[in-house]
This record gives sequence, structure tokens and C-alpha cells, in this order.
Amino acid sequence: MPELPEVETVRRSLLPVVLHKPIEAVHIHYPRLLHNRSVGEFQELVVNNQFLDLTRRGKYLIFSLEGDLELVAHLRMTGRLIYYSDASIPLAKHTSAVFDFGAEGALRFEDVRKFGTLDLVPKGKYEEVRGLYTLGVEPLSAEFTLDHFQDLLAGRSTKIKGLLLDQTKIAGLGNIYVDESLFEAGIHPERPAGSLSKAESKRLHRAIREVLELAIANQGTTLRDYRTGFGQEGSFQNRLQIYGKKGKACPRCGADLEHKKVAGRTSHFCPACQRELI
Repeated sequence: MPELPEVETVRRSLLPVVLHKPIEAVHIHYPRLLHNRSVGEFQELVVNNQFLDLTRRGKYLIFSLEGDLELVAHLRMTGRLIYYSDASIPLAKHTSAVFDFGAEGALRFEDVRKFGTLDLVPKGKYEEVRGLYTLGVEPLSAEFTLDHFQDLLAGRSTKIKGLLLDQTKIAGLGNIYVDESLFEAGIHPERPAGSLSKAESKRLHRAIREVLELAIANQGTTLRDYRTGFGQEGSFQNRLQIYGKKGKACPRCGADLEHKKVAGRTSHFCPACQRELI
């Protein structure tokens, strides 16, 4: 699933090319993509409208429209939002929806596994979108202070990997960047969150920000399906230190990297650099 850096990269790539263009037509090829509107109602509200702004919250993209409406897109496992400057280019096999700007191109939602969603809601009515309303703090925002992070950890027995994946605590983190951040901070994924010392929590807080910022600078991680808003691959997969590298040498100490299930997800770590609490 695209995580914060991938979704932010899509946002940044689409921002210059999809705003303030009249939407001449909307084609819905997979109606189940729409969660809270019929195809007819969706088309009636969006056709002849235009995107005024594009923001991100966690792993969600939020398109502002005229009439105090917002289109909330979630890419889920394999979704892609790609801008085509030439709308005559044949549709990809798994195209779910097309926003046609006429001579100014088209925005297409492509999704192999068809888990992606579009919700059209009144501006700010995020309680209508499952998962969006309950999101926690943005890890690259000013609100994600060290004090806030330490408060999240304090007294919690849940594994630190599970807490970091909990979208109601911190929005946008997923398996890749949690593993990379924990490695960078030298913390085992099974450590109880409340067991981290002040020094460890400070290292982890810094690592989360640094890893996310570096991933965004490299346009995200393409392991298989993810593409930018122009259909290009990211490059952060070339800078991953431990994710997906079980059995390879730790880039820091040379020990064999391992993985195991933690909080229901495959977790990669170095048994030497990231020791369990004894």
C-alpha cells in the first residue's frame, strides 16, 4: 500500500497539472470505487466542476471542488492516480475512473486489485469517510513534537511497531517506513512502546521525520505497483537499508538481517543493532 511519502509524491506531482481545469466528463468504469454516491449523482456533481486544491491527510488525497465539495481518494493496495496530457492514449486495462479535461488531458484512477476508493463529501465532513476522521497526528507537521510523541508512548505495553502502524496515533506510516525508522533509531520492533527511554524516543522521533523526508525527496518507494502522478517509479527502494532484505548483511554492523511477524506485519530488523529489551 502506498504510504505517506508515496501519497505526498502523487500530490506534489498532480498539483501543477490538475487544478482549475474544467472537468468535461467523468467516466466510472468500476462503480464500486464510489463509496457514498451513485454513478449518476457523482457525475452530476463533478462534471463541469473543477479541482481548486489538492491536499493530503495521512494516506488520503483530498481534492477541493467548487460548491464546497471535497473528493477524497484512497489508493489502498494498488491504486494509481495518473495525469495524462493526451487523453487519447488508450486506457490501461485496470482503469477504474477517468476525469476528462478535454484538450487539457485527463486524470485516471488505475487499480489492479480494485480496493481503491473515492468519496465525494461536503467540505470537512470527514466523518463520512471511514478511517479519515480518526487519523492521528501528521508526522511531518509542527504538531508532531517530541513531547507529543513521548506522550503517545508513555505507559503503553503495545509493541512499538504496532503503535507506529496505528493510524489513529500517527497518520501515514506503514510497514516500510516503520521498519526503516526503527532501524535508524536502533530499536527492536517488539519493544513495548512505554519501555523506550527519553534518549531512545528522541532518536526514533528524529528518525521518523528524516526517513519520511528522504523518501519524499526520492519520490517514494516502488516495489511493484506504485507510480507518481506522471506514471513514473520512485527511487527510494534503492536506498532502503533493511526492508525486504532478510539474510543480507546489516549495512551498519554486518550481522544477518532477520524478519518476523510483529503486530500482524512482516518486520525486518537487525538482531545486533536492534536488541530486544531483556
